[in-house]
Amino acid sequence: MTDEFDEMYDTFKALLDSFPPSEAVKRLERLGISPAIVERIRERHEQQTVRIRELEEPHAVILGNRDTWYTGPQPKDKCWPAITDLLRKDGWPQEPAIRSLDDSSTRVVSLLNHPKEKAFSTRGLVVGYVQSGKTTNFTSVVAKAADRGYKLFIVLAGIHNGLRRQTQARLVQQLVEPNASLWSQLTGLDKDFTPGENPASYFGRNNRTHVLCVVKKNATVLRKLATWLEKASDYLEDCPALIIDDEADQATVATKSINPLILRIMSSLPRSAYVGYTASPFANLLIDPSAADLYPKDFVVNLPKPEGHFGTEVLFGRYALDGEDPEQVDDGYDMIRSVPEDDVPAVRPETRADVDGFEPFITDTLRRAVEYFWLVTAARRVRSTGNPHNTMLIHTSVNTAVHNSFKRPLEHMRDRFDSALSAGDADLLARLRDLWESETERVPAEDFGETKVPFERLLPELSGVLDSCRVIMDNSSSEDRLDYENGPVVAIAVGGNTLSRGLTLEGLSVSYFVRSVSAYDTLLQMGRWFGFRNGYADLPRIWMTDELAEWFRHLATVETEMRRDIDIYMTEDETPLTFAVRLRTHPALRVTAAAKMRDAVTAASSYGGKRVQTHYFHTNAGWLGRNADAARALIKASVANAVRAEERPAEGRYVFRDVPHDLVIDFLSTYRFHEKSPENDADLIIDYIRKRVSKAGSLGRWNVAIVGNPKGEDFAFAPGVSVGRNNRARLDLPNPVPDFADIKTLMSRRDAAVDLAGDTGKLTEKGIMEERRRQLPDTGLLVLYPIDKVSEPLPAKRLRVPLNAEDHVIGVGLVFPEPRHGDSTVESYVSANLSNVRIEDEDYSVLDDEDA
Repeated sequence: MTDEFDEMYDTFKALLDSFPPSEAVKRLERLGISPAIVERIRERHEQQTVRIRELEEPHAVILGNRDTWYTGPQPKDKCWPAITDLLRKDGWPQEPAIRSLDDSSTRVVSLLNHPKEKAFSTRGLVVGYVQSGKTTNFTSVVAKAADRGYKLFIVLAGIHNGLRRQTQARLVQQLVEPNASLWSQLTGLDKDFTPGENPASYFGRNNRTHVLCVVKKNATVLRKLATWLEKASDYLEDCPALIIDDEADQATVATKSINPLILRIMSSLPRSAYVGYTASPFANLLIDPSAADLYPKDFVVNLPKPEGHFGTEVLFGRYALDGEDPEQVDDGYDMIRSVPEDDVPAVRPETRADVDGFEPFITDTLRRAVEYFWLVTAARRVRSTGNPHNTMLIHTSVNTAVHNSFKRPLEHMRDRFDSALSAGDADLLARLRDLWESETERVPAEDFGETKVPFERLLPELSGVLDSCRVIMDNSSSEDRLDYENGPVVAIAVGGNTLSRGLTLEGLSVSYFVRSVSAYDTLLQMGRWFGFRNGYADLPRIWMTDELAEWFRHLATVETEMRRDIDIYMTEDETPLTFAVRLRTHPALRVTAAAKMRDAVTAASSYGGKRVQTHYFHTNAGWLGRNADAARALIKASVANAVRAEERPAEGRYVFRDVPHDLVIDFLSTYRFHEKSPENDADLIIDYIRKRVSKAGSLGRWNVAIVGNPKGEDFAFAPGVSVGRNNRARLDLPNPVPDFADIKTLMSRRDAAVDLAGDTGKLTEKGIMEERRRQLPDTGLLVLYPIDKVSEPLPAKRLRVPLNAEDHVIGVGLVFPEPRHGDSTVESYVSANLSNVRIEDEDYSVLDDEDA
């Protein structure tokens, strides 16, 4: 009986190739199969779809109850098994890498429409990480969709020929070559789409092949494709199409030429799914959801971070999110090297007027970066593991004339270095030894499971490294290109936008980056150093200004918070049309280009259920003294007005309960938040409190707490109220900014429960918020932290130095209750003051230049 049922279930699965699940069930009924068996078949299929929907990774936010017709690969599939075979040959482990890829691509395909549905127009977005394998993921999605009957595949591959060519080569290698008889191509390695072919030969009933078209986002090319498809309309009624938009935040959103052309192409395809892929989805999530555009209305998928991936957070560290303890948040690796601001004019023109005739100067930091690159390449030759290529990136400007000006000085430097090395120059050898010993001491190889290469072993390799090293100008006006297809490469690549998106710089180990940009997404995409560093994870270094490093650290926080929000919304019955990812602002960075933010320049924000904490401080005595006076005034008033006061000397804590909100507002009016902390806007917070009090009667009362260190030296807030001072070392900036300290994280998770009754020590962040909702549904919490002005770092904190403020510091944390009866909002801005920032935005002139 079981065998008979299995046979019937196999029949049902075969029917799924031609019909959506509901229609396949009807076909079974027409075949006379008993209702009981049909119900068992339906239940088994439902169990398989539940497994897909409830995968731990990736997380997804979905519109409605989409029909999960796809339940994973089948034995008769050809395209997906070919990919797994290639990946295994490339050394991918079955577990966990291929399993993770299988799950994540299956989840995306399950959110597409069944290819045999009569008409559909799906919009989705897949959020990955920079240089994390998004191309492999969407290639896998294409393969699985092809195995199930999708016919036409259009891949929009960035805006430059370099990325389009690289993407075409990858898809041909992984999709076409293993199953050549199953595929037809509208584009080639060296040719973008050119019309002229007979549509019937591709889409007619007699052609059962899948059709692949890899085009760049260029107005001329897309216009030709749109026109050709419109002429083929007679053949497209029965042509399920999947459009993959790689780098979907670039050129797709709010561009006058590209955006309408993508929509025009989709309008000619009655059965089409558009899936954007990006690591910087800020622009895509700021499209007006009600507009007839490309907002991901049907689904947003959050890909998991692959094991061993170097991302923003790994390199730069980040700030704590709500509910994270300071010790949980890493400061990042010690791989960032400082470029003094005085060096910038030597490597980048100050203004556009200075571009003509610009001659770069090889500064000490640039020379050190280049020499370190040669040492790394030699060390990697000694190790003989991992990627065979070695690349250094120099990115100072988008201007091609500036790139070209670097060629002669860099080649001159290489030749002089080679001569000195051949002559056994003692000063050079001593300098190189010091550089290597210093770098390998700051980032021990053992921390990454590697073994340090002694200087004596890499030295004999240096001459061969210099012989192999090319200086390549890779930009839209040069004939030179990074070519990794013809043997191992050693290259110093100087470039701009052609190197900034999607394009993989193989074996990238050293970056020199002083480009000034204005938006989160541009900044994130410029970081070609993200990715995988198998065999040399201890060796990458980035030279950049301290300001840029701080921007990236902020961006790492924004990125982590954005991904966490997607994960949270997945569990709260939100849909892509109703959820809005919070994007914390930065005083000198827009979230995305202004044109892409036309639907979100001002944003109504709420503090409901959120916590706010200070981590930037001035260090001068006057500023700190005023804040200490404000804190003492609040505690003095709390002693006089609180309904009840609790002292916990063993914990170094006080709690003053039910303090009137006016006293909290008075404190916020006099306490000074650092101007670089836009999320700590006293006026917005005060406005929010007043609205909550007047509209909902919430936040009328506050608990005011003091959290100290029982082992620290005393700090007196009021007569009889003193606690030990906390220790909070500051980040070690290579060129410390005067009168500035960044401690990164102030509050621990348990501090948000300081005023809760019962045993809260083991509660998670969610558990604490649930307890706050139960015990204190309308009460806010304000926590004061006295911080010792010296604050020596713990020995394990290698990227920290003493705080060394002129006076003791007062940190502030606020925890807001989740609203019970609707929330109040206050206006904040998803924009920035760019008046004092030298900006080079992305150049979109290439959108109309077919040869770019």
